[in-house]
Amino acid sequence: MIHRSASLASLIAGLLLATAAVAAGPPDFSGNWTLNTDKGQNLGMVKAVSEKVAVKQTPEKLTLDFSTTFMMKTSQRQVTYDLTGKSSVVNEGAMGDKAETLAKWDGSKLVVTWTSEGAVAGTKTVKTEIRTLSADGRTMTVRNERPGKDPMEMVYEKN
Repeated sequence: MIHRSASLASLIAGLLLATAAVAAGPPDFSGNWTLNTDKGQNLGMVKAVSEKVAVKQTPEKLTLDFSTTFMMKTSQRQVTYDLTGKSSVVNEGAMGDKAETLAKWDGSKLVVTWTSEGAVAGTKTVKTEIRTLSADGRTMTVRNERPGKDPMEMVYEKN
């Protein structure tokens, strides 16, 4: 009888934890962030970039305002993701290229698919961006994946 009570208690505890995780909802990326290139992976030329991003998030939308300095030249751009699962939004990439973006939650990860015209006429380039937030809410990691290439991981720290 004691064994059944312990099993039942474990089951109830597991259900309560799962319910709490679902009730918590997706993470909130809102805040001011600074890219820490020392913590990233496979950054290539991005290692020479200084970047700040201001993030605003509502249940329907995530807006990122980038201020990027590269080779003593600063540029601004805004990226907006629809968080309701609706069709793609057109955004501008870091190099000025236009792409359709589709954002979806995968648990606590925001997965965004960027689809743009390929270098060869009639082809498409697809990049997957996976945005996560650390448990303490102080570190935002953005992993960019492209077929046939090593993923690039950018780490931002909250100001």
